[in-house]
Amino acid sequence: MEIRFGLGIRARLAAGAAAAKGGVEAARLFIDRHTLASFGRDTPRAGGRILCYHSVGQPRWGINDVGVRRFHRQIESALDAGYRFVPAAQLARTGGGPRDLSITFDDGPRSILTTAAPILASYGIPFSVFVVSGWSEDGLGGDALSWADVSRLAELGADIGNHSATHPDFSRIDKERALHEIGDAEELIAKRTGIRTTSFAIPWGQSRNWPADAHQAAQELGYDVIYAQAEQTRVPGTVARTFVTRVDSPRVFDALLRGRYDRWEEWTWRLPAR
Repeated sequence: MEIRFGLGIRARLAAGAAAAKGGVEAARLFIDRHTLASFGRDTPRAGGRILCYHSVGQPRWGINDVGVRRFHRQIESALDAGYRFVPAAQLARTGGGPRDLSITFDDGPRSILTTAAPILASYGIPFSVFVVSGWSEDGLGGDALSWADVSRLAELGADIGNHSATHPDFSRIDKERALHEIGDAEELIAKRTGIRTTSFAIPWGQSRNWPADAHQAAQELGYDVIYAQAEQTRVPGTVARTFVTRVDSPRVFDALLRGRYDRWEEWTWRLPAR
């Protein structure tokens, strides 16, 4: 017997499953981050640190969203601690010094333009934005940067990079599709904005999300600067970045700057591949 779902029941079940998934991930993230803030080890470093943000004050981005007041406070605490903010490309090329920080944003949520950019401009801080071309094309109901928004960010001095066409887990696709994900995104960004991207940020960004054939695909397309979303556990040949999360209180952010998460990878609940 086939069971048919009506009256939005299927949508409500899907929403409930998503909420449960988000709750588990958020709880695990909170425990991980606060435990390591208390008991983790500092990691001395010779070079700079590139911070990986997503949205600012856009709660629908879930654990990736950092509140506006918290974002302000993180910048001020870093400046008070003697850090200086430099372009991510500078650290990717030279490594920088131990008091150098860079700010990058993944996914292209609209709050990068409406909220984060004005805050960063008030401090004179440079930043990079990695765009998912399909999301900017679609708009996600106003949640994603439009192409006009992307162009405006570039006018404001942001470095625009490639974050794929649809944000797949590259470990679940073959090399041919990887070439399309990266190459099609590059072409659409150029077509809509006139910007030719030269750097790529890995969707999800953990070591398990970037197999060798994906790395080869990116290199074949001319990308030699490939940003991860992890530090010591990243795939060789990628540029380290430190993930900043929704639960990063001032104590956690201080631990982050001291390297207590450099051996940590984000834990996420993945549905089986189809």
